[in-house]
Amino acid sequence: MKFIFLHQNFPGQFPHIASYLAREGHQVISMSQAQARGLAGVQNIVYKPSRGATKGIHHYLIGAENAILNGQAVARTMQALKQKGFVPDVVIGHAGWGETLYVKDVFPETKLINYLEFFYHATGADTGFDPEFPNQADDFLRIRTKNIVNLLSLDGCDAGISPTQWQKSQYPLEYQPKISVIHEGINTAMAKPNPTASVTLPNGRVLTSQDKVVTYVARSLEPYRGFHIFMRALALICQRQPDYQVLIIGADEVSYGRRQEGKTYKEQMLSEVSIDESRVHFLGRLPHDQFTTILQISSAHIYLTVPFVLSWSMLEAMAIGCLVIGSNTPPVREIIEHEKNGLLVDFFDPQAIADAVDLALNQPEQMKSMRRAASQYIQENYPIEKSIMQYKHLIQSLTGNTI
Repeated sequence: MKFIFLHQNFPGQFPHIASYLAREGHQVISMSQAQARGLAGVQNIVYKPSRGATKGIHHYLIGAENAILNGQAVARTMQALKQKGFVPDVVIGHAGWGETLYVKDVFPETKLINYLEFFYHATGADTGFDPEFPNQADDFLRIRTKNIVNLLSLDGCDAGISPTQWQKSQYPLEYQPKISVIHEGINTAMAKPNPTASVTLPNGRVLTSQDKVVTYVARSLEPYRGFHIFMRALALICQRQPDYQVLIIGADEVSYGRRQEGKTYKEQMLSEVSIDESRVHFLGRLPHDQFTTILQISSAHIYLTVPFVLSWSMLEAMAIGCLVIGSNTPPVREIIEHEKNGLLVDFFDPQAIADAVDLALNQPEQMKSMRRAASQYIQENYPIEKSIMQYKHLIQSLTGNTI
């Protein structure tokens, strides 16, 4: 069979299924906005939008126009393939940036599977969740308009996939029957416990799993991932724990939500709270192997998120056997069962977070069963092999072909 994968930053969520299909002898093409990381057997084609959004266009429509331009560029690239005789059996693409909008206009008989990551709501999910960052009147209108691409993508695909039940549940009820829950999978061959792991800090100190190590990971240090709440909890942890190290991974920028004028959120929180900076280490973004090693020595891993897309890092932390202290928000509750495979805390309660860290650091033996349960849960429910099998079933149901 012939497949095309669409993702502006390919491979994105598709490395495992794209690699599997190539290994099985299928013809696999990827399309992205820049030269993609090479996957064996996958031909990458770069597409380029003809321009950016129109200067001065209504700000509600900037994202929609960029998505249209992306979709147009992909359609033209596909048309060139079609003229050479290439017609895919299946196209699988991330619907968030418009790349899949016009697939059916070029290849009407091709089956289109859209990766549906998040449907936006002005209330009840991410925006407006934290009272420190309330919605403005304009946000309600902007967010409704932001779903233009989502709705076109839902209507235009043969099937959709979302990585969690909660993310699927955010889409309109009338479309949910065409959405399957398929997570892209966690590489449990890499994300696993390693009792001999060690980390050398920039100051030369070497840490192992025998040390008291608190970890926090986010793409960016921002409110969507509870960074401001974490820092307030950290101030309490610094007061209580006589011997600890805190390792913080993430860039000092904003990936989601609203940027603020002036200070970054890291700068703001460092001016608000008092911490022992000799024990707290901001490491920025790290290569994945270094991230893994840090989690392998973690005594307590804090993961906070507003109701939004669940981070791969939380699942990887569980696979590694971390004691995850997670926010009691819907995407986290779907995975963590309190006191079974982790601890749940109120997103807004720094005291409760610090109390959970105390428990983890002061009673490590009691945490071992939760650590083992966390690792086993990911191995059983989120292995790459399960994801590939689910993709295969979906593709077979759409095409009638066995793969």
